[in-house]
Amino acid sequence: MGTFKIEGGLQLHGEITPQGAKNEALQVLCAVLLTPEKVTITNIPDIIDVNKLIALLSNLGVKVEKLAHGSYTFQAKDVNIKHLESEAFKEEGKALRGSIMLVGPLLARFGKGYIPKPGGDKIGRRRLDTHFEGFINLGATFRYNKEDSFYGVEAERLKGTYMLLDEASVTGTANIVMAAVLAEGKTSIYNAACEPYLQQLCKMLNSMGAKITGIGSNLLHIEGVEKLGGCEHRILPDMIEIGSWIGLAAMTQSEITIKNVSWDNLGVIPNTFRKLGITLERRGDDIFIPKHPDGYEIQNYIDGSILTISDAPWPGFTPDLLSIILVIATQARGSVLIHQKMFESRLFFTDRLIDMGAKIILCDPHRATVIGHDFKSQLKGVKMSSPDIRAGVSLLIAALSAKGTSIIQNSEQIDRGYERIDERLKALGAKIERID
Repeated sequence: MGTFKIEGGLQLHGEITPQGAKNEALQVLCAVLLTPEKVTITNIPDIIDVNKLIALLSNLGVKVEKLAHGSYTFQAKDVNIKHLESEAFKEEGKALRGSIMLVGPLLARFGKGYIPKPGGDKIGRRRLDTHFEGFINLGATFRYNKEDSFYGVEAERLKGTYMLLDEASVTGTANIVMAAVLAEGKTSIYNAACEPYLQQLCKMLNSMGAKITGIGSNLLHIEGVEKLGGCEHRILPDMIEIGSWIGLAAMTQSEITIKNVSWDNLGVIPNTFRKLGITLERRGDDIFIPKHPDGYEIQNYIDGSILTISDAPWPGFTPDLLSIILVIATQARGSVLIHQKMFESRLFFTDRLIDMGAKIILCDPHRATVIGHDFKSQLKGVKMSSPDIRAGVSLLIAALSAKGTSIIQNSEQIDRGYERIDERLKALGAKIERID
């Protein structure tokens, strides 16, 4: 088990460039299965979850060639469908949540798609109903082996239809879109997710020859085509990492510039941080966060009531940044209610912050009230464990702001979503050491 040792309480300084978006990478990598032609993808983050998916594609028979750091070509010309029913695939697939998005492309192109119940973060129930109901609507037959938690869908030819999704699931929408692009006829998907990364997937598929309209809205129309070709695609910067660096700058009262953030794809993220009193300056396509020597003050609503920050489907605030918002609030001036609607176990990491001296009232599994210290009382370093990717980096930010030494065990959870995070933090002046 990996461990980070952090000496906190230091101000940081410098520039940092966000990695490619993890959530987009998992989608577009699965899409390479839709064509036998070569697909080139750049700005792929070098992180555990993405590397697992690349290895899984390679084991399926996809020819993978690394061109440079973050740049690969993929050619799914000789896919070994029999590998889907092997014990090796069952082990590989269940180790990665994103593996579920292999099913749509496999079903569309080869008429069958199998997947073990995927793993990932332990943040609460993450059901797969939306994915499989979508495939069934397209004409697939569904089966589930309860004994070994193995899902399967099969169809001789998918047929387009109208469907209203029961939830605006990002991975569910991506999976159904990838299945529908090769279906016969027209598919309309209402209550579709419309995150920038889903938009990126649709644009990539269109460059491969798909016919998708309504991109960026919650109503997608897809005219099925006979086949797709190759393309070149560049992944957006990771908005979750951008939000993490904003939180780092605020908590350590540091001056940091975040480079090449793709401002136009950040939605409400900058203004949500501003509601906590954090100053963000747009400089071209960069974000500049100045030092906050006098701290930052949480805004109240216009009637004076306490601010609530909650997650919602895009263009609402992403749930992946709520843990960062919660940590920032521990040193703000004022109070805020954090409402995590989507996952019932995601706020349980707050007990570690309470151990560090934070004033947090966990109201229930979905809500926490944070009373800020206004930097009059520093958090203190403790020994703790990272429960999932986003909570892990939030605890890391707390440790970098804390007085004394912190130990964060299970650092592999952080490495699943953040590329070389210790090296990049050291470049800003952080004292962080990776130990086994």
